[in-house]
Amino acid sequence: MITWNLINFPDANSPIIEQLLFFHDHTIIIIIVTIAFICYLITNMFINKFKCLFIHEGQDIETVWTMIPIFLLLFIALPSLRLLYLIEENFKPEISVKIIGHQWYWSYEYSNFEINFDSFISLNEQITPKSFRLLEVDNRIVIPFNSLTRFLVSSADVIHAWTIPSLGIKIDAIPGRLNQLNIFNSRPGIFLGQCSEICGANHSFMPIVIESTSLPVFLKWVKLNK
Repeated sequence: MITWNLINFPDANSPIIEQLLFFHDHTIIIIIVTIAFICYLITNMFINKFKCLFIHEGQDIETVWTMIPIFLLLFIALPSLRLLYLIEENFKPEISVKIIGHQWYWSYEYSNFEINFDSFISLNEQITPKSFRLLEVDNRIVIPFNSLTRFLVSSADVIHAWTIPSLGIKIDAIPGRLNQLNIFNSRPGIFLGQCSEICGANHSFMPIVIESTSLPVFLKWVKLNK
């Protein structure tokens, strides 16, 4: 059932998406105040037509409305640059996962544990009542929460995009190029995503599922899949 709550952002599950939401709210406040001020000026010009009739030139007011946008852009640009720096910052990851995009599935390799597998979309007969149709896969990525994980992303054929909205992850998979992104998942759960770059006929059938677990459960998963 569609509700008004669906127009909001998904719940934040990592520090990156939290900072992105804060920046969104910060920018929206500036935009609303600016629009309200402009609407006030336009309304005032319509009401006070006689007064505005004699304004032929105003160097002072032109200076003001030139300087105000500069300061507004600075208030938006500085937090934006800070956020970009935080996203691109390289830390010492505890786990590295190499991701290769294919037409139309994903391959994963855990470099630390010598584990690799392919992840395809689940068929209709594999879907359970608790699964999301067209978003479930046969092999999920499993990572421990409260641990820094590095994703190394590339492609074997065309450009793909590996995206998990609730974690604030969107990274292009480009043939011949290796992109990387660090993520600190702050809670357990199952997080869904999809390929976000049109890559061919079955572009809509490349789902991504991350299962975030505790460290003991993750180590048990590693032993079972080695």
